[in-house]
Amino acid sequence: MTIDPEAFRDVLSNFAASVTVVTARSEDGPVGLTVSAFTSVSLDPPLILICIDHKAGSLHAIRQAGWFTVNFLNAGSGATAMMFASKEIDKFASTPHRPPANERAGPVLTDEHVVSYFECETQQRIQAGDHDIFVALVRAGALVNDTVLPMVYVRRRFAHLEFDT
Repeated sequence: MTIDPEAFRDVLSNFAASVTVVTARSEDGPVGLTVSAFTSVSLDPPLILICIDHKAGSLHAIRQAGWFTVNFLNAGSGATAMMFASKEIDKFASTPHRPPANERAGPVLTDEHVVSYFECETQQRIQAGDHDIFVALVRAGALVNDTVLPMVYVRRRFAHLEFDT
């Protein structure tokens, strides 16, 4: 016996997570989706992981590419997060972006959308339930804007951080 799926979602909704847009290259052009299942794994070597639902339209491209970029959205980018969470076909037509340092990684969203980013090379892919887990080596990255706080997702809404004094 396991926890009821709705109760599971309710409990998890209290776990605040960073909001990222994961991008990759495909034969048809760039792809991207909003991902909140992100965490660091190791400092030496620098490893991260992301989890992507099997129903995600970008999953096949991320599997095939072997590289992806994790764009950490800033607190004012709720519209960007929602657009990349949608089934819209060309998400990059209205989203300013630039090429990554490594041409195999996905596009980097411009400074107005992100606080930082990582360019990652997939090291391992694990199928777990209804998601794929990608463990990736961070090959490049940067803090883009340390004056703007990152966006978080908690209780099924985007939220702004506020530091305790």
